[in-house]
Amino acid sequence: MKAAAFFEFGGPEVLRTADLPTPEAGEGQVRVRIRAAGVQPFDLAIRAGWTPEGIDGELPRVPGNEFAGVVDQVGAGVSELSVGAEVLGFNLLNAYAEYVVVPAENVTPKPANMPWDVAGGFSAGTQTAHIALRQLGVGEGDTVLVHAAAGSVGTAAVQLARLWGAATVIGTAREENHDYLRELGAIPVTYGEGLLERVRALAPGGVDLVLDGAGGEALEVSLELVKPERILTLVEHGRVAELGIQRTQGVRLASRLAELAALYAEGGLVFPVRRTYPLERAADAHREVATGHGRGKVVLVMD
Repeated sequence: MKAAAFFEFGGPEVLRTADLPTPEAGEGQVRVRIRAAGVQPFDLAIRAGWTPEGIDGELPRVPGNEFAGVVDQVGAGVSELSVGAEVLGFNLLNAYAEYVVVPAENVTPKPANMPWDVAGGFSAGTQTAHIALRQLGVGEGDTVLVHAAAGSVGTAAVQLARLWGAATVIGTAREENHDYLRELGAIPVTYGEGLLERVRALAPGGVDLVLDGAGGEALEVSLELVKPERILTLVEHGRVAELGIQRTQGVRLASRLAELAALYAEGGLVFPVRRTYPLERAADAHREVATGHGRGKVVLVMD
């Protein structure tokens, strides 16, 4: 099979298309012929040299931990899925490829009205937002501040917070994304000098909870607005213990993904794709994600 792999750690240029053995589904597993796979900062960190817990150090390595495609092989003991089922799902690695083998409990049916590119990039951003907001305890009447609100996690977080009863959601973003945030139901605010004062003006009654997808200055401003335990950061993991803030503790689940996919199918959740790239241009997709700019998801699509 074709895969976008790296044989050494480094910049985007180490990613190249390679012919690798096609995996076979074992007991409790399914093999999925991938139609689309999301690209996210997690993948960039792995390419640069980070090895997540539970992964051996062997190379080559194929990044990608979210995907959508068609089940084409079912392992022993799997009864709830059959060949031909259209699914979306998640795995720690190996989604930048024509085929991936995953536990059957890592996939859920793809809604018929969900395009393949959306499905390929749907799992990580939406599940991260869901886990983070549940952990923070977002509820009725809350004022929630979401940093990096135009990104894939921020996009989902703004909508979920409103659906779960938040009275006000303030989202930080570059000015060209402000109209987009208004459409999602957030009050946009620009990054940079004076952010603290701008947020206080928009929330005279105070901010209840903060989801930090930006770090740096945004996190410092957040610490001026709420107690540390009311902040969950997605980026400043190295400062969690020092500051007393939170990081996500939950794990991805097919049941959660199914809930979110159903919400999308019903029109209750939008999830835009910023740009798609063919598998052969995985390095360019990494370069775009590395800029940290733009709204929506970057996705690889297979032939």
